[in-house]
Formats: sequence, structure tokens, C-alpha cells
Amino acid sequence: MRLDKYIASVTDLSRKQVRAVIRAQHISVDGSIIGNPAHHISERSEVCLSGEMLRKPGFRYLMLHKPAGVVCATRDSHQTTVIDLLELERPENLQIAGRLDIDTTGLVLLTDDGQWNHRLTSPRYQCTKTYLVTTADTIDPATADRFGRGIVLLPENKRTRPAELQILDSHRAVLKITEGRYHQVKRMFAATGNRVVTLHRRAVGKIELDPSLEPGDSRPLTETETASV
Repeated sequence: MRLDKYIASVTDLSRKQVRAVIRAQHISVDGSIIGNPAHHISERSEVCLSGEMLRKPGFRYLMLHKPAGVVCATRDSHQTTVIDLLELERPENLQIAGRLDIDTTGLVLLTDDGQWNHRLTSPRYQCTKTYLVTTADTIDPATADRFGRGIVLLPENKRTRPAELQILDSHRAVLKITEGRYHQVKRMFAATGNRVVTLHRRAVGKIELDPSLEPGDSRPLTETETASV
């Protein structure tokens, strides 16, 4: 890897600033001052800035309590994004592991570990997402059986995977699905003649939204939560 690219990846310096500190001879590699930004380093190279060793930061894993009205995007010129809610360095490097609609609230997971994100979101792993649903009309008891068999969604005319619906009362239910089609929960209820009023994601896999997090707040995942994926 090029020296300037490595330094930019492990610090908050811009590429222009990185080149400046290298040419000012503030960078050493394995004890030798290096003034060439294109100098090649290996994974075992010890790179120091003004005598302090630079280490590549570890992967980050976060949970966020998404409020309504916030978009699941890394940037948006008109709307507040989940990234805008984070107070940490290099938030732009984070990926959103499973997006929510703008009016949906609840658990959003973020990481800069692409493989971990893939295990959460790839259809092949069938990661369970748990939602609390409130509907406009009374939930027909037969809805649970229909969801359990899979329900055909238009316009793709393709049946969903079996889903688990626990009816809590006339207008509230907990739904568990293992896929993430466009507006899937809303479309599933619409196929039964009902309409989703509020939708809140409680859990992704074994990771549950921390009840102590207020809307807009976030925290790092525990080692147990991270390892559960």
C-alpha cells in the first residue's frame, strides 16, 4: 500500500495534509524518515508520525435508535440522515446494515466492517428482523396463518418467505421476517386489506434495541452483540 493512502486511512488528515507531513519529514517507516508519499509499505511496517506509531483503527459496530423523519442514507442534501446523528470521527466510512423507511423508527445497525454487514443483509443468511406494527384497522386473526404460509406481493407476484406474526391486540402485532423487500411490512399488511400506521424495529437477529437509548441516540455494540452475527 502507498504510504500516503495508509496514513489517510488511519488519521483524520486529508490527502493534501498527508503529503505535506510526509514531505516535511515527519513520517518514519521502520525507523527511517520517508519523504516520498508513494513509498510502498507492507502490513508489518511500523509507521510513525512525529515519533508516535500510527495504528489502523479496528472495525466499529454501532446501534442507533432511529427517530421518524430521519433517512437511512450516508448523505442527503434535504433530509437529516442517520449519519448526521452520530458524534464520532469518520462517520462517512460507516455502512448502514439494513435500512428503514423515513417514517419507520427503531433499531439501525452501522459498521465499517463490510463482511459483517453482508452477513446481516444478504438474503442467503435469512437474518430475522423483528417489528412492532400498529395498524389502521383490526388485525384479522387469519393474518397470522397467511403470513406463516407466505403472502404474494405485487407487482413482482412473488410469495414472501414464511413470517411469524404474534397478534398483541386488535391493532398491534409483533412481526418477524427474514427478508427485506421494498416496503415489505407495509405491503404485506396492505395485501390483507389493512394499513400500517406505525412501524418500529425492535431487533435484528439477536441484537435488540437498547431500551435506554432515546430516539436519535446511539452506542457501540457489545462484544456479545457483535459476535452474534
